[in-house]
Amino acid sequence: MALSLAIIIIFGLIGDWLFKKIRLPGLVGMLLVGIIVGPYALGWLSKDIINISADLRMIALIIILLRAGFEMSRETLNKVGKTAIRLSFIPATLEAAAITFLGPYFLGLSYMESAILGFILAAVSPAVIVQLMMRFIEEEKGIEKGIPTLVLAGACMDDVYNITIYTIIIGVYTGYKINIAWSLAAIPVSICLSIGIGILVGYLLYCLFKRFSPRATKQALTVLGVSILLSQLEHWIPIVSLLAAISIGFIILELDEAMAHKISAKLGKIWVFAEIILFVLVGAQVNISVPLRAGLAGVLLIIIGLVSRSIGTYLCVMGSNLNFKERMFVVISYIPKATVQAAIGAAPLAAMNLAGMNTDAGELILAMAVLSILLTAPLGASAISIAGERFLEKGSPTASHRDLEAFIDSGGETA
Repeated sequence: MALSLAIIIIFGLIGDWLFKKIRLPGLVGMLLVGIIVGPYALGWLSKDIINISADLRMIALIIILLRAGFEMSRETLNKVGKTAIRLSFIPATLEAAAITFLGPYFLGLSYMESAILGFILAAVSPAVIVQLMMRFIEEEKGIEKGIPTLVLAGACMDDVYNITIYTIIIGVYTGYKINIAWSLAAIPVSICLSIGIGILVGYLLYCLFKRFSPRATKQALTVLGVSILLSQLEHWIPIVSLLAAISIGFIILELDEAMAHKISAKLGKIWVFAEIILFVLVGAQVNISVPLRAGLAGVLLIIIGLVSRSIGTYLCVMGSNLNFKERMFVVISYIPKATVQAAIGAAPLAAMNLAGMNTDAGELILAMAVLSILLTAPLGASAISIAGERFLEKGSPTASHRDLEAFIDSGGETA
């Protein structure tokens, strides 16, 4: 496994550097490195690291979402709250609906199978989106109107919505007894419970740090460790660990900006390593031979779904104070697929197999999930990066951002 880690780090850094040299997001290079060195191509990564890939990717996601929380002020959230809520379900619903109704004609699936596919494909990628939005926050692009925060908040709730609806449909399809009304009601309950637990944990950590005054590095590691523990609670109570992680950072920022910025700076240093692990291992999940089964009809269906999503996204931001270019930036930001599709793309196939059903539909759904990653992750990340540079205005630094910049410039505290 040590050799696999070395391969991930060295080649991930090379991929990151090469793509930045041609003015494309480094994460695209890391995704492609993962595809190449992964088990479905060169096979350079050991089975041990593939087996723990999901846990490593979750830890990396928690790190970047913690950083997002430490930059997400209450004032900014108040600006974008209603629009973020609309973005959490309207674009996904339109995309999933388009795929549900057209799936039988393009792919020969039933309407139920098409709905399963629709809600898998409708989930945006937190791995891609959060990383790029954090970059724009650090560069102070679009921060005066809270645009990166708007996209962050909407995208995180979008995943909760899609995964919940997918779980309901696959349960009904495979014959499991599911209370649909309760499952739908669980969406807002899960979101509120996750935020509430995150705020409570964040407050307790703040009190602990104030009482014992550990160094910023130890504070960052404590926050990370507790957030990882919260991710394990998902097996027992209906919380979303990613939303809880954001809430931890948010409440500490509200209580003590200086403490929050120091912890964020330390997490930023950890992210240098975690970023490589996340995107290379996401790429390693992609079996490039699988999408061939979907063919051109699959490509066209994905494009139609994205067009439907884009219409929904634009409708969500029409009532906001964003200008046309900024609205188009939000539309483009909702394109990439990767994390959720890599995580649950094969789940319908496994569920159908377990239920003793014909697995042809499951294999096709998996093929479409992989195809959506290949089509949208590199192109979407590149489009977001270009649109951000051209469409977002650089805001004047807030006092909190000036404090963070001064802290980073000074090298932080030794730890």
